[in-house]
Amino acid sequence: MDNTTRYQRLLERYQNGDLERRSFLGLIGAAGLAYGVQTPFARFASAQEVTQVRFDGWGGIVSEAFREHAFDPYTAATGINVVDGTFGGGDEYLARVRTSQPGEYNIAHLSGVFDYARYHNLGLSVELNEANIPNLGLCIPALSNAFRAISGGTLSCVPYDYGTTGIAYNRAYISDEEAQAQGAGLLINPDYSGKIGGWADWRTRIWYGALQTGQDPNNITDIEAVWDAVRQHRDLALRYWTSGAELMSLLAEEEIHVTEAWSGRIFALQEQGHDIGYIDPPNGFGWQECLFVLAGSPMEACEELLNFMLEPATSIAVAEGQNYPPALDPTQVDLGDKIPTLPAFDPTGTLSGLTFANPEYWNGNEQEWSETFSRVQRGY
Repeated sequence: MDNTTRYQRLLERYQNGDLERRSFLGLIGAAGLAYGVQTPFARFASAQEVTQVRFDGWGGIVSEAFREHAFDPYTAATGINVVDGTFGGGDEYLARVRTSQPGEYNIAHLSGVFDYARYHNLGLSVELNEANIPNLGLCIPALSNAFRAISGGTLSCVPYDYGTTGIAYNRAYISDEEAQAQGAGLLINPDYSGKIGGWADWRTRIWYGALQTGQDPNNITDIEAVWDAVRQHRDLALRYWTSGAELMSLLAEEEIHVTEAWSGRIFALQEQGHDIGYIDPPNGFGWQECLFVLAGSPMEACEELLNFMLEPATSIAVAEGQNYPPALDPTQVDLGDKIPTLPAFDPTGTLSGLTFANPEYWNGNEQEWSETFSRVQRGY
């Protein structure tokens, strides 16, 4: 049995709960000594004195899934700790990174190619050695290619999952038929004044303002009409939410009856027994997330962690935990029973049915639009 096969079998036993963490680490070490070969991680122990890698993400069930199915097994295999932090929004996290020392932050769970473009243009990207990440070849090509187009063919990240920001509604108060008929207009329906929510994110507010005024979010021709729709929503809303946990709480406690929402968080509520409906209106907000490696990070250790996270068993387990389809290509990898039932899942692996933000367009308007939304949010 070669070393790779031996390691994969031990990993499978560990993930199935048949091996404790200490036993797993001991066995992969013993396998390397007994057969005179290196474990998949041994070269990094000698090449670098790395004791930890920092990962920052969205918290909640997402972080729990990463910890259980990726971070703890990686630490057991390498001896390198994964320190995980959280953030509530991309702008907040970028501000932290820009004021930090190189190497203080290592890997971030970023949303969208516009985030990737921002980080790359600010000189915060790296060039990954893809030979150290063979599982990247199992990913949907369209996801990787979107990032390559920004950074000249190289990658500073691996794609990890995708989803949509659609419309969630409580079926006790809003029927499926009404939601389908009104689409994005449901979020500015005065009949639900005080029971409407919304994400405090300028992109999402403008995207839905475009839909509510019949415009293409990637080619807005009347921005003042969009701002009017954003204000209309603001005046009808109970409040803006700022995290996935708050979104789920507002819906579960019936403080709000309708809001735009992240597809995976709504699936989680449905699994918990809440009768919450979910739709993606035409031109609804599709997005992909990536695991971005920041400049100054310990490259080989980060690359190995990325490859570990893209291991099909690990990636599928995380996807089932966080309820977003993985970046793995369903035409190459059997994704099991649950993932094909998730919102936004594309069995073809083409993602042709989703509408993604144009990074050049949105980043080009970021300063003006984000500042305007800040004023609108305060009541102007």
